[in-house]
Amino acid sequence: MIKIIRYFIILSVVVALAGCNLGPLKKRGGKSTDNQQQDNQYSTGGEDSASKFTSGDSLDVSSLNDPNSPLSQRVLYFDLDSSQIKDEDREIITVHAEFLAAHSDITVVLEGHADERGSREYNIALGEKRAKAVKQLMTLQGVTENQIQVISFGEERPVALGHDSSAWNLNRRVEILYTGY
Repeated sequence: MIKIIRYFIILSVVVALAGCNLGPLKKRGGKSTDNQQQDNQYSTGGEDSASKFTSGDSLDVSSLNDPNSPLSQRVLYFDLDSSQIKDEDREIITVHAEFLAAHSDITVVLEGHADERGSREYNIALGEKRAKAVKQLMTLQGVTENQIQVISFGEERPVALGHDSSAWNLNRRVEILYTGY
């Protein structure tokens, strides 16, 4: 009986992912000419990262490719076994939500990820829960549902291949990917 349930869970995940309109993978985090910016692409941020998100500046579509724009921060990190959005990441989500609300023709894909610990089914569900938490916060700030697509890769697309806490911290994330930009 348990094998049948597992089979149906895996089958439903495969069918759901097969129905997603995934294009080729693109470099995440935008273009950067500064090596330091590339090194910080998957950093967990800190006090300095929150200070660059000040409201009042109007962001246009060209801001998506500007490494100095607050829209360049497109990776949100999560604690172990959690889909709770961290306080410092709420500002990042707010900037993206304001931009998307002002540009109703632009869409994003929220990719949910998990570290390698836990079963594949659990990690797929956790990645989806993380991405849906970001989606919910964005929709509460005026982004329409049809502008956001949620995908979970669970543990299948790690950015860090190690088997230690530093690698796991980098792999527990949601990536905000702008479609066509």
